[in-house]
Amino acid sequence: MGRMSVEELPEYAERVLEVAELIPPGRVMTYGDVAEWLGEGGPRQVGRVMALYGGAVPWWRVVRADGALLPGHELRALGHYRDEGTPLREAGRSAEGHVPKLDMRRARWDGQDGGAGGADGAGGERRAGTHT
Repeated sequence: MGRMSVEELPEYAERVLEVAELIPPGRVMTYGDVAEWLGEGGPRQVGRVMALYGGAVPWWRVVRADGALLPGHELRALGHYRDEGTPLREAGRSAEGHVPKLDMRRARWDGQDGGAGGADGAGGERRAGTHT
C-alpha cells in the first residue's frame, strides 16, 4: 500500500475534512458539531477521521466538546490558537501541566458567520450527497 492520494480517501473522511477546512481561523467545531453538520456519523467517527487524515487540514479547529486540547499535540495546537486569536481559558493552577483550554462559549463556530467564501452561502444547510 503506497501513500494515499486524495482520490482514495473514504467518501465520509473527505466530507469531514471539507468541513474542517470551512472553519474560520480563530474558531472551532466539536467532533459532534461536524457529524451533525454532515448529518451522518457521530463524534467517534469524526475523531477517527481526524486522527487518520486530519494532518491535511487545520486539525486544531476540530476539538473535543470540553475544550481540552488534543493530548500529545497541546503545544502545536496552542501555537495555532495563539496565532489565530482563538479564545482560550488560561489553566488554573491545579490544571495538569498548566495547559489552557479552549473557551468553547466564545470559540465555537455554528457554521454561519464569517465562513470560508464559496461554500454556496447556505451555511449549515449545505448537505453533500442528500440521497443515500
